[in-house]
Amino acid sequence: MSDKDKHGARSRVARAIIWMNNFRKRHKNFNITPERVLLLLPRCIQNTECTQNIVKDVHQCKRCGNCPVKSLIEIGEEYGVIPRVAGGGRLALAMVLESWVEAVVAVACEQELKAGIMASPKPVLAVTNERPFGPCANTSVDLEKVKEAIASFLGKNGKESRAAT
Repeated sequence: MSDKDKHGARSRVARAIIWMNNFRKRHKNFNITPERVLLLLPRCIQNTECTQNIVKDVHQCKRCGNCPVKSLIEIGEEYGVIPRVAGGGRLALAMVLESWVEAVVAVACEQELKAGIMASPKPVLAVTNERPFGPCANTSVDLEKVKEAIASFLGKNGKESRAAT
């Protein structure tokens, strides 16, 4: 089997795991309070030209609009969830394991999402990022899918949060 075929097979397996995970989680009735939902973002979502250290603190973002971080912070504010950026899988898992986290909406590539779903003891809804410039740099995400995932965890809490805005 060629490397290309192996990569394709791994991607198909990862997509299947993500789909099954999300299907199962979306059909549960979660009612988690917003401040207990982690919106976990990959470092590659930030524009590579940016000098702000959003891994240390996502709120260091200057909200220039040159990458999706501004919009993702605003979604966090709208829903009351906590956005954070992880520079890798170990840091992401450490964030997930924090005691305040009850559920995770994770944005990343298929392989990272698959690994995160399998490693997390907490429920995860996964949103695959878009990679118009290739992997690991200047990625994007469908903001509506992020909102839908957050709303799935918030249940009644999400309806109340959105109605208040």
